[in-house]
Amino acid sequence: MQQIPDVIREIDLNYYVWFSTALFCIGIIGVLTRRNAIIIFMSVELMLNAVNLLLVAFSSYKADPSGQIFVFFIMAVAAAEVAVGLAIIVMIYRNIQTIDVGLLNKLKW
Repeated sequence: MQQIPDVIREIDLNYYVWFSTALFCIGIIGVLTRRNAIIIFMSVELMLNAVNLLLVAFSSYKADPSGQIFVFFIMAVAAAEVAVGLAIIVMIYRNIQTIDVGLLNKLKW
């Protein structure tokens, strides 16, 4: 079994958990309170990065690379999400000249 590297051992796992929780909460607050589509999009990315940080921290402490491999796939999916999401935001802006999600009532019946 591998040992935890000294650099990672200097910072306790609880600090990673609290920092990741704070980042995730900031992302949730951004999604729930903002009306700008780009800010909401950035908040979702912040929540994904909080989860990635926690996965890497636990993976490093357990000396198991499976968490880091999982983070790699999450980042690949997030990159695809960014491409599709920004394309949707650009098309919305071209059609209604705003990215305020409060004015997006075109999808209602």
